[in-house]
Amino acid sequence: VHFPDVERVEWLNKVLVQAWPYFGTIMEKTFKEVLEPKIRAKNVHLKTCTFTKINFGEKCPRINGIKAYTKEIDRRQVILDLQICYIGDCEIHMDISKFNLGVKGVQLYGTLRVILEPLLTDAPFIGAVTLFFMQKPHLEINWAGMSNLLDVPGINVMSDSLIQDFIAARLVLPNRITVPLKKNMNIAHLRFPIPHGVIRVHLLEAENLVQKDSFLGAIRGKSDPYALLRIGTVQYRSKTVSRDLNPIWNETFEFVVHEVPGQDLEVDLYDEDPDKDDFMGSLLISLVDVMNDRTVDEWFPLSKTTSGHLHLKLEWLSLVNDQEKLHEDKKGLSTAILIVYLDSAFNLPKNHFEYSNGECGAKKIKNNKYLKKTEREPSSFVLLTVGNKTQKSKTCNFSKDPTWGQAFTFFVHSARSQSLHVEIKDKDRDSALGTSVVCLSHLLKDPNMTLDQRFQLDHSSSDSFIKMKLVLRALNVEEPNPQRVKAGISASKQGPVHVTEKGGNQQKFVSPPKPEVSKVPLVSKDSAALECLPKKDSREDLDTNESSAASVPSETAAGLNETEREQNPEHRPSSALHTRAAVVPTLPVVQELRLAPSVASLGSLPSSCFELSSSNLDLHNGTGMPLGEIQLTVRYASVRQSLVVLVNGCRNLVPPSNRGVDPYVRIYLLPDRRWASRKKTSVKKKTLNPQYDEKFEFFESLEDVKKRTLDIAVKNSRPFISQERKELGKVRIDLSQEDLIKGFAQW
Repeated sequence: VHFPDVERVEWLNKVLVQAWPYFGTIMEKTFKEVLEPKIRAKNVHLKTCTFTKINFGEKCPRINGIKAYTKEIDRRQVILDLQICYIGDCEIHMDISKFNLGVKGVQLYGTLRVILEPLLTDAPFIGAVTLFFMQKPHLEINWAGMSNLLDVPGINVMSDSLIQDFIAARLVLPNRITVPLKKNMNIAHLRFPIPHGVIRVHLLEAENLVQKDSFLGAIRGKSDPYALLRIGTVQYRSKTVSRDLNPIWNETFEFVVHEVPGQDLEVDLYDEDPDKDDFMGSLLISLVDVMNDRTVDEWFPLSKTTSGHLHLKLEWLSLVNDQEKLHEDKKGLSTAILIVYLDSAFNLPKNHFEYSNGECGAKKIKNNKYLKKTEREPSSFVLLTVGNKTQKSKTCNFSKDPTWGQAFTFFVHSARSQSLHVEIKDKDRDSALGTSVVCLSHLLKDPNMTLDQRFQLDHSSSDSFIKMKLVLRALNVEEPNPQRVKAGISASKQGPVHVTEKGGNQQKFVSPPKPEVSKVPLVSKDSAALECLPKKDSREDLDTNESSAASVPSETAAGLNETEREQNPEHRPSSALHTRAAVVPTLPVVQELRLAPSVASLGSLPSSCFELSSSNLDLHNGTGMPLGEIQLTVRYASVRQSLVVLVNGCRNLVPPSNRGVDPYVRIYLLPDRRWASRKKTSVKKKTLNPQYDEKFEFFESLEDVKKRTLDIAVKNSRPFISQERKELGKVRIDLSQEDLIKGFAQW
């Protein structure tokens, strides 16, 4: 599948093929002259390490596509996402003390982000290049030599995952590789930019999950679901709810978001079992939409499964430099984020005897057989702790002036009372080389809530320091842009066939009404509900206090009761639409506006979605202009045991652009959304009043049909790469309210 904003770069792949042999020669030289001496210096046992064969083969990496970002980002940068695929025939062998180790073939694929910044007005025009993977790349390695042991099933999975973790610790967000292209370029702020924001995920509940537990291979039992939530390399697990297909979790998780667009929220549901946990469905949510909407509270359909919906509330928290926002949260949630840039240390003691026991301790140890070990430079790492969370830096070997160059983030609940505890330890001896405690209240004295300095180490030499930069930022939920149409359910990325329509349109499966989800009264059975679309040009304020992120009470329409409809089936009220100011209290309150997502970009017009009972009503969009009408004939054929739907035609459709419309009609008999059961008319070219006269049958019993809902959408057939919205309008008919044997025909 080729997406419209991902470009194929065959010319670049041809350049790679041509240059690959020369790259291989450079890498062979690097392995022999740079890597081999470094490995030998690491450990006394590796002194005999020798590369016996280095061959990068003939197969070079391939770039399947490039996506370039220039609009949503800073003007002084260019962001490229490279879809890299490498199925290589490289062969590298190494001898260590008569043992032969080797690699014979590597597979690697993932999305590599390349950031070119800052753009300059003089050569080389780009200050630096930053590289990192958005998520862990997929990696498979074929081992050779003695390491064939690592190919044993079970062990090979472990070895590959260890190497993947090793790569992730250096190349996957928030870790980055930054290469300066201009001399004297300060790249610290490029390697460790302040995160884009924080997303707070409220995992509320799920419903209609698939049954995974079985008894004696036959009787289905209830599952024990839990959720894994992941952004980049950070993963959280929810509690397990025992024996429940409609679990309620009510848990909250917080993630730091480093790159938007790019990072997504992944949610996987599993059934906990003693042997192997069964997969129950997944969800992928675009954080760009959440960032723009600020708050999303929705039921999301699960992908890669046959049924199930997940209720999430997502809040986007911006990082602001405002101390007034640092009030403590009564629910115990985070109110700020602390970013620690760990730079380096100076004059660390060789061992803790230098300062703990003074001269007396030093004399005692002179005759010790471990004298050599204690006199050499320390191999140090740092433990940083805020509250109950501790993070560990990498280890710098054999240096009293180590440089770590790493960034860490911590969630802060109370900036005025919490502290950062720093402890430098020697990896060879379980002893501290120095400690430091920084009260976060010191940061509040600085207007930028930033400290960039050397901190004196306690329990260390008198001239031992650690250099760090500390940045405190308050977490703030901003008000959304009133002009913006909320994404809501369409924040969920493309799912499986049964919840997607052609072109990737995901449609929400309407879950049973829940009082805590919708505060709007339900419509009575004999009244009509009209859901209206906001003005296309003025984009009315869609934001309300409804808990659902994409729902607002809409203008009310005059309802016709059943007796009126029977007496005058062709009657359509002339003043069907009422403004908000003149709502008649006795009229039925409309449920909620739900925008059907569009595969077009965020800037495009929203698709429209209407839920109707079968009263005669014009479809309005709030401007007095109808969106059009569709004429249907529906009846149940008892002899054939089938529901017959005749699509006669449409009139007065509203075009999404001036290029004209090629309309067709798509029909589902809900809740069945399988691709195979989808009905579709032919496409009529360039008309707003198409005539179809096409008949469709659903072979179901009358009892079953009475429980179902007809979902009918009028769509615009257009090329996949088109930015026009696809859906022109939608009607839902509740078949439980209709006399299907008698049948009905109406606009």
